[in-house]
Amino acid sequence: MRWYSILAIYLLFWSFTLFLVLPYGVKTAREVGQEEVPGQAPSAPANLSMPRKLLWTTLISALLFAVFYANFIFGWVGVDDIPGWRPSVAR
Repeated sequence: MRWYSILAIYLLFWSFTLFLVLPYGVKTAREVGQEEVPGQAPSAPANLSMPRKLLWTTLISALLFAVFYANFIFGWVGVDDIPGWRPSVAR
C-alpha cells in the first residue's frame, strides 16, 4: 500500500472517529447551571474542550487504523470470510 493511500484511509478513520467522539461528555448550559446567552440554542454545549476531543479522536483512530492495517498485512479477515458476500465475477 502506498503512503498516500495509507494517509487517505487514516484520515477517513480520523474524521469518522471525530463524529463519534464529539457528543461524549458534552453538557448544556442548563445542565451545568449557567445562564444561557440570548439567542443561544438550548442544546449548545457549555464548555466544549476541542483539544481534548481532538486528542481522543487521534488516539482512537490510530488504534482502529492499526487494526485495519494489520488485517491488511496479515490477511486475518478477507472478503471470502464475510457470510453472504459474493464478489462480482469478471466476464
